[in-house]
Amino acid sequence: MSSGLARSRGRRRKRRTRSHVVELSLGAAAFAVGAFAIAGPLSHPDAAPANTAAAPAPHASPAGELTVASVDTGKKADGARKKKASAKKASGPSKYTDEKADAYFRSRWNDKTAKKVKDIRTTGRYLRIYTSLPENADNSKAAITLCKRGLEYLAERGEVNPVVFVQSRFGENGNPVLANILGPDDDDCRVTYPKPH
Repeated sequence: MSSGLARSRGRRRKRRTRSHVVELSLGAAAFAVGAFAIAGPLSHPDAAPANTAAAPAPHASPAGELTVASVDTGKKADGARKKKASAKKASGPSKYTDEKADAYFRSRWNDKTAKKVKDIRTTGRYLRIYTSLPENADNSKAAITLCKRGLEYLAERGEVNPVVFVQSRFGENGNPVLANILGPDDDDCRVTYPKPH
């Protein structure tokens, strides 16, 4: 009897070993199929990726003309982001740019100082000239010259109470004022600072 039990236990062990071999074989086969499913499309460069939609085929319009659907490449979104950044930093034309003032400055002066102008914005009698000048260029020759040119522009528009700000390029402190005129009583363009008490 004991020899019969020993034989049956030996057979059971063999069966268990076979079941582990079958499980491992099935697992390896599943892995191979999964790897092929992923790598297969990648090995064909002319195949379209699964997550992108192909452009619609051209179709005839009712009048018989051939029309082609356009594909959005994201350029509009990039342009909108750049415009938004430009508006915030005043580093170029934006939706706030005064087109008339910009044209006036560009047509009237063509020198190194004029090229420092990045954006011009007006609000009522206020004229803001944003430049590429650094923050430490307050009361510099270029800043004073641009301030005087701003006064000329406002005078030609008939403004009797002009306010002009010439501002630096965007930095940690935003666009600091480098030169200004604060109304008819101010005739200097130089930025003045209050004396410490």
